[in-house]
Amino acid sequence: MMKWLDWENLKKHCEICTQCGLSRNRTNVVVGEGNPNAPLMFIGEGPGAEEDRTGRPFVGKAGQLLTKAIEGIGLAREDVYIANIVKCRPPGNRVPNLEEAQACIQYLRNQVMLIKPKIIVCLGATAMRHVIDPNMQISKVRGEWIDRKGYWLMPTYHPAALLRDESKKIPFWEDFKKIREKLKVIED
Repeated sequence: MMKWLDWENLKKHCEICTQCGLSRNRTNVVVGEGNPNAPLMFIGEGPGAEEDRTGRPFVGKAGQLLTKAIEGIGLAREDVYIANIVKCRPPGNRVPNLEEAQACIQYLRNQVMLIKPKIIVCLGATAMRHVIDPNMQISKVRGEWIDRKGYWLMPTYHPAALLRDESKKIPFWEDFKKIREKLKVIED
């Protein structure tokens, strides 16, 4: 794994990356954004149309829901760091395939290394499978804490899933309340 020791070099590498086919149709690379020293990091699947257009993660409808949930636990988007498994938009917002995820995972690992968050929240099954365990099922482990390599990891539903299925809103919010409590414990 290559290591970029600063944000500038990591961002430059992402912007010129052509390791997978997603690079051919991108408008912008969506590296991530937020506090580079955040105790809390959110990882999603990949950029959608609005994210590709703006170069910012989670700015569409799902992003607005994520922002509301972050604010609901007493934080601002600027307090956390938000990234994705892949940095370029998959066509039609499809799930990134294994080759695409593996091409980008080094960048995500480097982001985690630079940020050193205490808590990493995997938003949805794709993020959970690439960050925690490829064999996990989100419906069975969402909301559970996993202690791994000095990080507290939690899978929860992707905000886009809440837009499709309102029954996921309450469990999603319950997970966010657990995140708020874990942050209090960690920061004390």
